[in-house]
Amino acid sequence: MEYMSCTEAAEKWAISERRVQKLCEGERIPGAVKFSRVWLIPKDAEKPADKRKRKSLQQKYIMQLSVDTLNGVD
Repeated sequence: MEYMSCTEAAEKWAISERRVQKLCEGERIPGAVKFSRVWLIPKDAEKPADKRKRKSLQQKYIMQLSVDTLNGVD
């Protein structure tokens, strides 16, 4: 089996090298193994889906509205 480094995977998937390392640490890339201090990722591995949570624009607006309302109360 052929492997690629985190740097190569980051370029291939258009994400940061640190993000690739975190995906490996979280066991999100099947077949990735750590050899000494280097992660080895199978060449045919696909980029995992991003499961990080994001706040919707509506939630951000509601939070800002609440802060503005509370700032006006004395």
